[in-house]
Amino acid sequence: MTQSSEIAAKANFDHIRYAQLWEDADVLCGALPQEPGKTLVSICSAGDNALAMLTLDPARVVVVDLSPAQIACLHLRIGAYRALSHPEFLELMGSRPSTQRGVLLARAIAELDAETSQFWQARRDDVIAYGAGGVGKFERYFRIFRTKLLPLVHSKKTIDAIFVSRPKAARQDFLDQRFNTWRWRLLLNVFFSRFMMGRMGRDKAFFDHVEGSVAQHVARRIKHAAVDCDPAQNPYLHWIMKGTHGDALPMPWRAEHYETIRDRLDRLDIRQGALEAFIDDGDKADGFNLSDIFEYMSPDVFAQVYGQILSAAHPKARMVYWNMMAPRRVPLGFAEQMTTLTAQEDRLKAEDKAFFYSDFVIEAVKG
Repeated sequence: MTQSSEIAAKANFDHIRYAQLWEDADVLCGALPQEPGKTLVSICSAGDNALAMLTLDPARVVVVDLSPAQIACLHLRIGAYRALSHPEFLELMGSRPSTQRGVLLARAIAELDAETSQFWQARRDDVIAYGAGGVGKFERYFRIFRTKLLPLVHSKKTIDAIFVSRPKAARQDFLDQRFNTWRWRLLLNVFFSRFMMGRMGRDKAFFDHVEGSVAQHVARRIKHAAVDCDPAQNPYLHWIMKGTHGDALPMPWRAEHYETIRDRLDRLDIRQGALEAFIDDGDKADGFNLSDIFEYMSPDVFAQVYGQILSAAHPKARMVYWNMMAPRRVPLGFAEQMTTLTAQEDRLKAEDKAFFYSDFVIEAVKG
């Protein structure tokens, strides 16, 4: 499959890029088939959305990723769900302050394979300092933003005020009158430029097919997070601004899902590699969480990969994915085979707390 050859030749996959998932599992699970017993496929990233998909009661979730480091993030979570209580899990991941992360990490990796255990032992000091959800390149990028630059723009009092629940009109007033200062706009233009984000956050190869200003895109999407949605309910914004999660948590980290996910961990089928790991076996699935992989592809490669995934889809299967800045939707050559679930897209996009993305796509195979 060309998917792996194009991006694998350009991007580095030997380190943790994302130590937690920056896509909203609530909208993902709302978009996938709701019937139990289905076969679902997920890009791994940090593993959180694959775990969230277990709440849909599937027969199995096939998890694939090019990066062994990202696969190790999922294995750590599996060990943590099995060995830790829910409050301990939150401490280990960094959602809550902790003085015992070294002990919790040891318990979480105790039953993992030797290679994965060594991988996490090598990162023990960072896990203790930042939580296992804070040790990736993307999280380090936000940590520099939060600790070095944000204090030059806004006071702690102003940052805390972001997460006070208000009516929508009051949220707009707060953004306009108190937050969106010239210093804030300057910080956005510099720190969220294509150069800085490619160097310190995402891999620069991920912007090869992106047009326009990354900083202006982020500025537009902040309005969605700060006004259209309630910031008090946004765990992603809370982590960016404060380095932990507040009262709101990502879906698979919430107490009400913890036991369900723990009980279904044996339904995960984890495969390192690209989607060939699933498609070449002749398997077929009922739902695909494709993250934002299409954004990294040229239009021609996107069409080729889309067709290959379609060949591994059951009738009525759903393909769910995000776009940040590179627009990707069903290629023209496959349009007659697919239905776009526009009403569901619109409803879930309005609820999406992972505010970086400009589009959320739900396409179903006709059948």
